[in-house]
Amino acid sequence: MLMPDKNCSHCDRLKSYRNKYRKLNPTWYNSPVESFGAIDSKILIVGLAPGLQGANKTGRPFTGDHAGNTLYPTLIKNKLALGSYKETNNDELNLQNTRITNSVRCVPPKNKPNALERNNCRKFLKSEIDNMKNLEVILALGLIAHEEILKVFNLKAKSNKFKHGKVHYINNNLIMLDSYHCSRYNINTNRLTLEMFDEIIKKISERI
Repeated sequence: MLMPDKNCSHCDRLKSYRNKYRKLNPTWYNSPVESFGAIDSKILIVGLAPGLQGANKTGRPFTGDHAGNTLYPTLIKNKLALGSYKETNNDELNLQNTRITNSVRCVPPKNKPNALERNNCRKFLKSEIDNMKNLEVILALGLIAHEEILKVFNLKAKSNKFKHGKVHYINNNLIMLDSYHCSRYNINTNRLTLEMFDEIIKKISERI
């Protein structure tokens, strides 16, 4: 499977940003973040990119920031994870039939990857999806993840518009489900409530 190395140099801006924090916080992970969960899982959750003080710090997707405080307890509640989430990469949390990744693997300034960075990283997402032979459900957290998944499958955005809770049929064996990203901003503004997010994860759990 194609993966970026720890000193990936495909994107000058992201490499410079990582190196800046390697100097400022040398104990942080500060590298492209690997996926979390088994490659033979039926579910793939795709986010935007590592958070500066989340996955970029801990080295595990959605770990150490507000989004993880929503995602992981909801997965545990719906039996897609076992154990307890403690905002570290060694909390012994075990995903069940679920794998988590990001469409862009390196932390971007202001949490906003540009078009070039998205294009450069897409091959890693495609390789991951291609290697998930049991994959049945992809959960797109937010518009960018939604768009990147469509591009992996060469599907038109115009015919597959993002909408929270919408199911998109990729092929006979695979669907994509949209959800607003479980970010601090979306939760605090009630764009996404905990109940709304629980409904999404419950729907996936019941399907698998």
